[in-house]
Amino acid sequence: MRLGGRVAGAIEVLADIETRKRPVADALKDWGLAHRFAGSGDRAAIGNIVYDALRMRLSHAWLMGDESPTALAYAVLIRQWGLTLEALQAEFADDRFAPPALTEANLSALASRNLDDAPLHVQGDIPDWIQPSFEANFGEDWLVEAKALAGRPTLDLRANTLKASREKVVKALERSGAKPSRIARNGIRIAAGEGAVRLPNVTAELSFQKGWFEVQDEGSQIVADLVQAGEHDQVLDYCAGGGGKTLAMAAAMHNKGQIHAYDTDRKRLAPIIERLRRAGTRNVQVHDDARQLDPLKGKLDAVLVDAPCTGTGTWRRRPDTKWRLTPKNLDERIAQQQEALSEAATFVKPGGALLYVTCSILPEENDTQVSRFCAENPDFSIVPAAQQWSQFFGQDAPPPRFKDALTVTLTPASTDTDGFFFCRMQRKV
Repeated sequence: MRLGGRVAGAIEVLADIETRKRPVADALKDWGLAHRFAGSGDRAAIGNIVYDALRMRLSHAWLMGDESPTALAYAVLIRQWGLTLEALQAEFADDRFAPPALTEANLSALASRNLDDAPLHVQGDIPDWIQPSFEANFGEDWLVEAKALAGRPTLDLRANTLKASREKVVKALERSGAKPSRIARNGIRIAAGEGAVRLPNVTAELSFQKGWFEVQDEGSQIVADLVQAGEHDQVLDYCAGGGGKTLAMAAAMHNKGQIHAYDTDRKRLAPIIERLRRAGTRNVQVHDDARQLDPLKGKLDAVLVDAPCTGTGTWRRRPDTKWRLTPKNLDERIAQQQEALSEAATFVKPGGALLYVTCSILPEENDTQVSRFCAENPDFSIVPAAQQWSQFFGQDAPPPRFKDALTVTLTPASTDTDGFFFCRMQRKV
């Protein structure tokens, strides 16, 4: 397919997402099934246009004076891919599959508007109602943080040290541009592509099938490291989901001790079985019934609560969720987090640790939650995280955001990872 056909395909997908209010991955998959003539490179390019358009939807629409899928797709090509109007006009001139040309109103807006004149939430490409939360969490840096969440993410991997060293995995993936990551001790990074460039399909690699590595954002690896699960520990991953952090902790424990992986959602938990098998993990028990956990109450060294959240820290990877989020959704997540913390705390033994993690950067889900929990449960107190950071990752690692040296917030702007929150709370002996 030529560029015109790819852009037209992206416009179709964007219209489908807007009309049917469906996840971007589903819309892209259905488009591919309906257009089987499109090759893998074509589908990747279309996906890149769609994701880029959604990441910067507000600023694109403001500069074009138009929020239509066509205007958004053109904005991606001009603003993010560096193509000129003249080049596009020449490219599309003899292409019968090319999209409609921009309107005179679009051209006028693009030529006359300066993004510095737009409302701040438009400059940051975030919903207007959530701007106060960004300001509360990041102060004067909030706009920088918001803009960083609108960039393309890297492809991050974690070397599974039960089977291979990081150096071995990097060498195996050398042709994909793999490099050791800057912070996570077993992290590997493949740079985000530009324009139509697609990321390599690393899960098709033989080394992946052998269990040498897992696909996992570096931020997720970092918070799993900060749990500091030891070889003799009894650990509960209370909201295990697909098991990314479970697998990371199991490797850190050298297949010793015991991890109990539990989730209320059996569908989310299901992939963990195959992942554990491929990774060669032997110290994990999987539970899908809360009653199976009753004998563990008050006996565990560490309980990780990877709480359900708004996912604001993952907006680079899931930009469509940014525009579907509502205040009601936030309230629902806050209630679920409070419930999860209260239930998980019952499994922590005296002197044990309760670890609270979200992939959100909103203070309502993070510092506010742990402060409330400790106020209501005086047996628990927050353990300062700043010193742990230096001990684990060294003085040269890009520093996260610390709240009074107590809690950790990772962000694309500070640590070049997805957004994550981490807090360690210790139960009195």
